[in-house]
Amino acid sequence: MSWLENLERDQAAGTKRLAALLDPDDLPSGREWLRFLDRLQNSAITDVFIGGSLLIKQNVADIIQSVRDRFDGPITIFPGAPDQVVKGADALLFLSLISGRNADLLIGRHVEAAMRIRRLGIEIVPTGYMLFGDGQLTTAAYMSQTMPIPLNKPEIAAATAVAGEMLGLRVLFADAGSGANQSVTASIIAGIKENTSCPLIVGGGFNDAASVIAAWNAGADLVVIGNAIEVQPNDLTWLPNPNGHSQATKLA
Repeated sequence: MSWLENLERDQAAGTKRLAALLDPDDLPSGREWLRFLDRLQNSAITDVFIGGSLLIKQNVADIIQSVRDRFDGPITIFPGAPDQVVKGADALLFLSLISGRNADLLIGRHVEAAMRIRRLGIEIVPTGYMLFGDGQLTTAAYMSQTMPIPLNKPEIAAATAVAGEMLGLRVLFADAGSGANQSVTASIIAGIKENTSCPLIVGGGFNDAASVIAAWNAGADLVVIGNAIEVQPNDLTWLPNPNGHSQATKLA
């Protein structure tokens, strides 16, 4: 069964998932990297996403292999640029930035990468990517040169999501961006979920268990946590278990 089929099956069953977004430029090194991977394996994390907006220091293929060696769950590339697409992952989110009007991120980069990606033989997941935010300029907004959808405009979010689904995109990804002060609101998540049928991924701004659980309850099928794990990689016990129990309780 493919990554997307598994996500759709979990969506139908009401089973939630929790992903760690690993930016290769912001990861521990040496023995601490291996210890971190062991903590990740023993945490509530079900998925690993790998990617970043810049990627200056690290090789994505090497990171994927080291995660594969110590983590049992699926590994998905969440690319910030075509050169981040490499072998070794279970799937690739083929992102179309439907919240913006930058043609390069709607189709331009896709044309650049399409034939190389096809030769890799990796599973492609057509994904409608939507950026959200108010005021603060996140890395994703700056690098994409687009204006995020305001967090107080759930009707725009829902219409954008519906348009993406009508275009044939198989997954929707609502993202407040790395390091965001506020996560995507419950009203936006609920509005997207009520008006679309494909799986919904939500990320950005999640730094406590309550906010993750609130996103699941609002309709998110998979929540992505990045910056909060980078800031405190030595403690992953706060992560809520998708099956309804905190990781701290599970370890006890």
